[in-house]
Amino acid sequence: MRSARRGLIAPGCRPAARLARSAVLLAGTLAAALVLTGCAASDWATDCETDPQGVIRCTGDDRPAAPELDAELLDGSAFDPAAYRGQVLVVNFWGSWCPPCRAEAADLEATYQATRDRGVRFLGINVRDERDKARAFEAGRVTYPSLFDPASRLALDFNIPPNSIPATMIIDRSGRIATVVRAEIRQDDLQPLVEQVAAEATGDDAEATGDDAEATGGGAGAEPDPADG
Repeated sequence: MRSARRGLIAPGCRPAARLARSAVLLAGTLAAALVLTGCAASDWATDCETDPQGVIRCTGDDRPAAPELDAELLDGSAFDPAAYRGQVLVVNFWGSWCPPCRAEAADLEATYQATRDRGVRFLGINVRDERDKARAFEAGRVTYPSLFDPASRLALDFNIPPNSIPATMIIDRSGRIATVVRAEIRQDDLQPLVEQVAAEATGDDAEATGDDAEATGGGAGAEPDPADG
């Protein structure tokens, strides 16, 4: 019987009322699971739009929540994600073995310095690497910190395969993924993307004027930068 081969129960094997009750219970269970696990209702890889320049942009309800950042820093110290809440966070996935990562490092640092006063923070995620090689690569190139992700666990949580780096994400002040760039990037391209997200008003600032939002770094005051120690 075809329905049996597909793993389905034939209509005559279960009363309609029981089928309806089962569907309601299943829907409730799935909804509860989503709430308990914090799963996002959207995935940037499937629900967001790619513009003609190849930049993936997520807007409105299509912005998925960013995964939790729960790794240690490249220098071995603890990472405090609370220090970044309410800020625009630019996350760059890189490795010391990646030539395009080397090529874009100066542009990332320049963009960081140009936007940090507007409540923008940068964070690297070093993937599939050795700690000593990664620290040697980072020294003298960037001043913002990086998380150590040798097994690429964080990268995969963000849906970034380690063989596809460099990649850069911009996370808005509400902790949602707003922009994804799946290629080497330069300051001239990255900085406008960062400034666009930084200019967005959120929360209590939603009714602020454009000038007010710009004056406060996009509707939020710039908190102390963890990179300053």
